[in-house]
Amino acid sequence: MTAGQEIPRRTDLIEQTIERWHKVIAGGGELLDDLLDDDVVFYSPVVFTPQRGKDVTKLYLGAAGNTLGDGGSASSDNSKGKFRYTKEILSGNHAMLEFETEMEGKYVNGVDIITCNDEGRIVEFRVMIRPLQAIQTVHAQMGRMLEQMKARS
Repeated sequence: MTAGQEIPRRTDLIEQTIERWHKVIAGGGELLDDLLDDDVVFYSPVVFTPQRGKDVTKLYLGAAGNTLGDGGSASSDNSKGKFRYTKEILSGNHAMLEFETEMEGKYVNGVDIITCNDEGRIVEFRVMIRPLQAIQTVHAQMGRMLEQMKARS
């Protein structure tokens, strides 16, 4: 390199993966299939056992998007769009994305902990939520949404 030349910045793999994840969240659900590894493991805040595989992970992420993403309301009561990421920590093949939303008038705060492999595919997706009232509300809403989604398929 000569003086005055800018050193090219290497974009970390996790940054690219999270950029793709944000596109999925923004409405690019069709991108999810390419983003998830076939053997991805999903850890739900309300289900004891890890959920293994792309299909079940897509089911859970879809249900979460339909409950957390619209404030947990089946009506159009101005709660739509309250989900938002507030912080990101990216390092190596790992990301922690903090989020906030509101469901049934209750504040929901949580984190998505995402791990990708060397191909940039998500191999682990872990969701943690607080406070207790939020967990109880998410549990009830997710249960209803999963049942609806399973009935449609």
